[in-house]
Amino acid sequence: MEKIKDKKIVLVGASGTIGSRTAKLLSAGGADLYITGHKAERLKQTAMDCGISANKVFELDITKEDQVQTVTDAILHQSGGIDILIIASGIGIIKPIELLTTEDFLKSLAVNLTGPFLLIKGFLPAMKEQKKGLIINIPGILGKTPMAGAVAYSASKYGLNGMMKSLREELKRTEIRITQLFLGGVDSNFWNEIDLRVQRDKMIQAEEAAKAIWFLCQQPVSGVVSEMVIQPFNHQVI
Repeated sequence: MEKIKDKKIVLVGASGTIGSRTAKLLSAGGADLYITGHKAERLKQTAMDCGISANKVFELDITKEDQVQTVTDAILHQSGGIDILIIASGIGIIKPIELLTTEDFLKSLAVNLTGPFLLIKGFLPAMKEQKKGLIINIPGILGKTPMAGAVAYSASKYGLNGMMKSLREELKRTEIRITQLFLGGVDSNFWNEIDLRVQRDKMIQAEEAAKAIWFLCQQPVSGVVSEMVIQPFNHQVI
């Protein structure tokens, strides 16, 4: 297994439930961690909890190309190149199609698909130059299997899954690896604004989801975990 200590890691979505817990595990392991998020107060709290200096903390709307470029350039300038990019950001809009607006649909695509595209496009050239790197995405289980009411969400996550599989083909002859983490229901803030009856006590705990990401950061250089699927024991859909 690879060591996390001194690895230069960018964690996007560190203001979220899973992201903040992942940040704690990575910083505790000695990673040289750079974090971004769009919720300023939560991001600041994550940085304080992890002892991350202010110059490695970036408020970011990943749907804005100019912001992504600015943050990418700043991180690459500071770090001299990164080892791992973790994209743990995302949005979940779950509604029957009659209630789903065009704005809902386009926002889902912007955050869950266009955002990762912009981030990868920003960091990938430096990875190619240093001839190594690991990209970890979290399409979620709805990037593999459908669910009623998830028209917009599944469209964005299926798109992310397809995009990364295609990119993997482009990178076959490089040392850049891609890992997809398909999580089932996780007890997180994701559900706070969704009008859907769910049993959060039976979901995967956010800490366990974070440990999965932490584990994936240590996969051996001789191989790659192309996909990992973790689902609640009582609700296995694939």
